[in-house]
Amino acid sequence: MIQTRNNKTGKNMYALTAASMLIAISVVFQIAHIGIQTQWGIWIDLVAIPWILAYFLFGFRIGGLTALISSGIIAIIAPSGMIGALMKLAATLPMIIVPAAILYILKLKLGDFEKPKIFLIALISAIIVRGAFMLPFNYYFAIPVYFGMPTAEAMAFLPPIILFGLNAIQGAIDFCIAWVLVFKYKLKRFQ
Repeated sequence: MIQTRNNKTGKNMYALTAASMLIAISVVFQIAHIGIQTQWGIWIDLVAIPWILAYFLFGFRIGGLTALISSGIIAIIAPSGMIGALMKLAATLPMIIVPAAILYILKLKLGDFEKPKIFLIALISAIIVRGAFMLPFNYYFAIPVYFGMPTAEAMAFLPPIILFGLNAIQGAIDFCIAWVLVFKYKLKRFQ
């Protein structure tokens, strides 16, 4: 760890450096476009895994900062532009905010996510909130703006159960891969 006069400053510098690297990895995942495109045009990808990794390693502020900066860069470089970046950010924030709220309410620490029960409570709660939030966000904003498709037509083309399911799959992939890396492969030792 970086030696400074103030250990808190050293930890902050370390967290910001790690966040910068995770931002870069997220942007590379976007540029490489690693993932699977569904028949409805939605991508299941790896872009948000570094954001959740940042949360598991360093907490809400660094996880949120990593997500915000990455999505800002992605808005500039990605073919889907601002809408795609905003959708990725909006879909992923519940995967950070809900677990943070659970920790706060239950008076737990980030390390408590290592317990399968806490992990599952956070995962299921975050997926439910993500799905509930993303349904109206997709139908009344993203699909009409990005594809020019009216809401009723969008709902017929992409039924709510499918849209919720796609969000659940993406959320579970992001959360589970980040969790495995931090708690099973012990990336947490670098906190």
